[in-house]
Amino acid sequence: MTDTPMNETPMNETPARDTIARRTVLVATGATAATLAVGAAASGTSTAPTIDTAPVAAAAVCTLTKEMTEGPYYLDGQYVRADITEGKTGFPLELALTVVDDDTCATISNALVEIWHCDALGEYSGYVGNNGHNEPDSGTFLRGGVLTDSGGVARLTTVYPGWYRGRCVHIHVKVHVGVTLTADGSFTGGTELHTGQLFFDETVTAKVGALSPYSANTVTRTTLAQDGIYDDGGAASGLLTLTALGSSPSAGYSGTLTLGVER
Repeated sequence: MTDTPMNETPMNETPARDTIARRTVLVATGATAATLAVGAAASGTSTAPTIDTAPVAAAAVCTLTKEMTEGPYYLDGQYVRADITEGKTGFPLELALTVVDDDTCATISNALVEIWHCDALGEYSGYVGNNGHNEPDSGTFLRGGVLTDSGGVARLTTVYPGWYRGRCVHIHVKVHVGVTLTADGSFTGGTELHTGQLFFDETVTAKVGALSPYSANTVTRTTLAQDGIYDDGGAASGLLTLTALGSSPSAGYSGTLTLGVER
């Protein structure tokens, strides 16, 4: 099963583990990674990336992993912003994604981390209706990115994603370096270093999916084990570490992951 819109026959989209041209890594950094400063979007017009020469952790283990497919729902020219919700209903999700160099495990600052995902009803902005639900379509909700701070961390605020036919719950992610911020709040240029996906613990997703507004999603949910893209590789395949923000799923979650990219 592939990342394909409703009523669209899969074309040439296959899991990236079979077609990947670039390497990426996820770094297990233990407690050291948790001490990294967390940042949001930076101001300026040119954002040449810099690399912190200090290693993330002396005992860091860099594990090569393949990228994941971009899927059919990517849109160019999205906003550089820390909060991508645009008022969408759903349980809060606070992401802290650390970008490091795969050769040295050193953090990379001024890298643009861009994400996009569907809403609670499984609809993507710019493609509303593909999952069988009618709602306003701004073309920009649940899309955007921020620059990593001096510690290599990008923090984004969104909502826990829903699901659509044939895919488990996930978020798409790209990492760019050397982008130029534009006056309209977007970005141009740069080099794309990584395209991947972020995944969610099945136990947490089951709890979230049982509650409104997610329970209004009439599409049968595909689990991690049933998904044709996720390869059961844990953090090495983009599985987030989730921490509850309260006693109820409706309070939301924080999600962390360290992404290693090949320069």
